[in-house]
Amino acid sequence: MNKSQLIEALAKQENLTLKKAELVVNALFENMAEALVRKERIEIRGFGSFKVKHYNGYKGRNPKTGDIIEVGGKKLPFFKVGKDLREMVDREKE
Repeated sequence: MNKSQLIEALAKQENLTLKKAELVVNALFENMAEALVRKERIEIRGFGSFKVKHYNGYKGRNPKTGDIIEVGGKKLPFFKVGKDLREMVDREKE
C-alpha cells in the first residue's frame, strides 16, 4: 500500500472526500516526522513504535578504489513492530 492508496482507503472507510483524507494523512505523517526530528519516541499501541537511533561512524572501504575512508555517524528512524501486529502478520500463512 502506498500513500495514495492509504488516502483512498481512509476516504472510503470514513466517508470523507479525497481532499480531507489527504489532509489527515499528511498531517499525521508531518507530525510524526517532526516528533522524530525532536528525538521523541512515537508509540502506537498494538502497531509499533518509532524512535531515532544513533549509529557511530566507522572506517569503510571505497569499492571502486579500495581506499579506506571514514564514514561519519548518523541518526536514522527505527521502527519496532508491536506484539499485536507481529502476531497478526504471523497468523497469515501463505
